[in-house]
Amino acid sequence: MSWWEEFRRLNPREMGTWPWSAKLFVLGLMFIFVMLMALLLDWRDQWDQIEAGQKEEETLRTSWVNKKQQAVNLEAYRQQLKDIEQQFGALLKQLPNKSEVDALLTDINQAGLGRGLEFELFRPQAPRVADFYSELPIQIKVTGSYHDMGAFASDVAQLSRIVTLNNIAIQNEKSGLAMEAIAKTFRYLDEDELAAQRKATQGAKK
Repeated sequence: MSWWEEFRRLNPREMGTWPWSAKLFVLGLMFIFVMLMALLLDWRDQWDQIEAGQKEEETLRTSWVNKKQQAVNLEAYRQQLKDIEQQFGALLKQLPNKSEVDALLTDINQAGLGRGLEFELFRPQAPRVADFYSELPIQIKVTGSYHDMGAFASDVAQLSRIVTLNNIAIQNEKSGLAMEAIAKTFRYLDEDELAAQRKATQGAKK
């Protein structure tokens, strides 16, 4: 008779008379059952908490490494910011202030006359205000030779202040070639104008 058959013959009501091997076997089964129930009812939550903690630790570690890299490169970032500010300042100097606009308009006019062009139209239009600068469009129409018009455009591009020619159209007329364009120059806003611009922007947001 096998051990299993002997175990099946044991009377559950007389466990006190069972041999020690049978008692240990039943205790082992009960222990395994208790452990499984603990795993299902309690340990699973603890494992979830441990996994969440591990993920949080990984996130904090990554954040710490990124901040460490930023701290190591802080001086390089400061130098880069300084270079950008210098470049921006150099570009800003190419924009005329309010008092220099009239002189710049004269320079544009003189650039055309110096190339032998005749101005049929030179009409400054209403300025368009942006964040820190104002765009000043000027509607122009000149007549002359094609070569002189090209030289005029080159002279305008080489002015000390930023001036662009836009919407250029050249056509034949009775008097010869005529070029129509929008010359745009830009000037930076002074402190009072910047304050007014910021105030207007805040009022629009409200």
